[in-house]
Amino acid sequence: MVGVNSRLDSIQAAVLRIKLRKLDQYCDARRAAAQRYNEAFASNSKITTPSSPSYSHHVFHQYTLVLDGDRNELQAYLKERGVPAMIYYPVPLHIQDAYKSYGYNDGDFPISEELSKNVISLPMHTELNDEVQSYIIEQVNSFFA
Repeated sequence: MVGVNSRLDSIQAAVLRIKLRKLDQYCDARRAAAQRYNEAFASNSKITTPSSPSYSHHVFHQYTLVLDGDRNELQAYLKERGVPAMIYYPVPLHIQDAYKSYGYNDGDFPISEELSKNVISLPMHTELNDEVQSYIIEQVNSFFA
């Protein structure tokens, strides 16, 4: 069912009001982490990293890779090593039950459908330190070695 997901109560609003003061720092930390990931995976032909056009300022709410290969195998491999890698959107929007009334079918959006099978997101947050990120990078690279 199409609807609204709203979980902001008064206490969360008060916390966010304080956190907003550091929003630029949080975004910069995510960009730096994304840059480290991009550099670490640049030579891997089986991984496509997110692009960041010069005219924009991506904040990397998620850091999502496009894989040439089985993402489920990578996810299981990383899970065994304590790395949470997520598949956030396994079903394209146009195929979900809530949107069937719009009349779209399998094959109508082939790029979305292909990406939904081949993307995986690595840990990304404002407190992602170099040690933890290096471990994640090491595990991803060892999978493809």
